[in-house]
Amino acid sequence: MHASHMFKWQKPVTDPEVAKRIPPGQVLTEKFPVLHFGRVPEYPDLSRWDFRVFGDVETPFTLNWTEFRALPVSEMTLDIHCVTRWSKLGTTWKGVSMTHIAEVAQPRPGVRFVIFHAEYGYTSNVPLEIALDPGALLAWDFDGKPLEAEHGYPLRAIVPGRYFWKSAKWLRGVEFSAEDRPGFWERNGYSNSADPWREERYSDF
Repeated sequence: MHASHMFKWQKPVTDPEVAKRIPPGQVLTEKFPVLHFGRVPEYPDLSRWDFRVFGDVETPFTLNWTEFRALPVSEMTLDIHCVTRWSKLGTTWKGVSMTHIAEVAQPRPGVRFVIFHAEYGYTSNVPLEIALDPGALLAWDFDGKPLEAEHGYPLRAIVPGRYFWKSAKWLRGVEFSAEDRPGFWERNGYSNSADPWREERYSDF
């Protein structure tokens, strides 16, 4: 690709080992482009913030911010890939693992999906096995610092192995469900499965 035709944030890839980590149709960036629908929520006082875990579970629960931050902390480093064709490698996140959330909530045997609920009624959906990937987090920290507002402060989902819109920002709840329910972007023409290695960007319907 001629330099004049590159995205302004694109980084040329010369290392073959790095190239193996970039899915088809993606370009590498060291920046962190901001993409979302609607306005950025403001949280002047987290004392009113709460987080629900509900649905087809034996033990639904609700936590305030202090209680949520008291949960066991996990840290993960992973590559992220946006449907708008940028990839950012080696990102480090800190938060609570989804496996821990599931251990506390105890999903019932028929559960097959997880629905992430965020501000303004936004949702994203993934199969249970994707949500319980060892790298899946509910994260409050990126690169050693609290999330910036436009990146999901105070909490966002991190879903490895799927285009980044599945990692819902401004998270307020997790629902375990026997039935799949397409989220905001899935209802607006994006792929339900969102596998970047298969370039599952858009719906066939």
